Amino acid sequence: MKTRGNSTPARPPRSYFPILAHVLALLAVAPLLWVLVSVLKPAEDVFSFSWPSTWTLDNLQYVLLKIPLPRFLLNSALVAVVVTVVALFFHSMAAYALARLRFPGRGIIFSGIMSTLLVSLPVILVPLFLVAKQLGLLDSYAGLIVPSIFHAFGIFLLRQYYLNIPRELEEAADLDGCGYWRRYWSVILPLSRPVLASLSVLFFLANWNAFLWPLTITRNPDLRVIQLGIAGMQGQYASAWNLILAAAVIAAIPTVVVFVAGQKRLVDAMKTTGLK
Repeated sequence: MKTRGNSTPARPPRSYFPILAHVLALLAVAPLLWVLVSVLKPAEDVFSFSWPSTWTLDNLQYVLLKIPLPRFLLNSALVAVVVTVVALFFHSMAAYALARLRFPGRGIIFSGIMSTLLVSLPVILVPLFLVAKQLGLLDSYAGLIVPSIFHAFGIFLLRQYYLNIPRELEEAADLDGCGYWRRYWSVILPLSRPVLASLSVLFFLANWNAFLWPLTITRNPDLRVIQLGIAGMQGQYASAWNLILAAAVIAAIPTVVVFVAGQKRLVDAMKTTGLK
């Protein structure tokens, strides 16, 4: 007679993915930490991987006081904030019309908007420059702001978000005598705060890091954004990498602050935005 032996459940194989993830994260963070430490080093110790013999703030003080870096930061902040606010306002209205209103050619218009995602900026750079020149937008804040407002991704994401909002809320607003504008302003827009917050992070980061279009549209040094300012430093201070690294660190601070502040909203919006 055979007896059944006591069997212990097999242990699941040990996963090395968490270890691999930590190693990859360390490899990604290590250059950033090296940059932060190098900014606080004297100029002669920038390329040494040893711990700095002395700590100094001279690099940060020089780029803030001797170079018009605050002006570059102000220009980038102005362009990024204005583009973000105006783009969210117009994108939300366009997305609401495409998601809720019924009118001829709605699908064709949406397809045409989405087709612009296939065209990158270098492809349309010359005709866009010619249009801006004809409108008198060269060397102006309007030239930096107006062509950067439209982006199909924002309209697409907002439209998908609006498709998931229950129509009963708008029908209740109809019973109260609300028109399309009142429904959009009092019902839809307050419900759009999570996705608008996530898009504001993406739009701000994209316009803060813009380089090609500001380089094309501006020649006035007073209109330089931060990325153009750092690029100009690489030519003027070719051997002073301590100053270039200091400017890069200062330029990265607003992006880190904005991303950390809106990280939760960004992830939540990406998870809750459905596709239909």
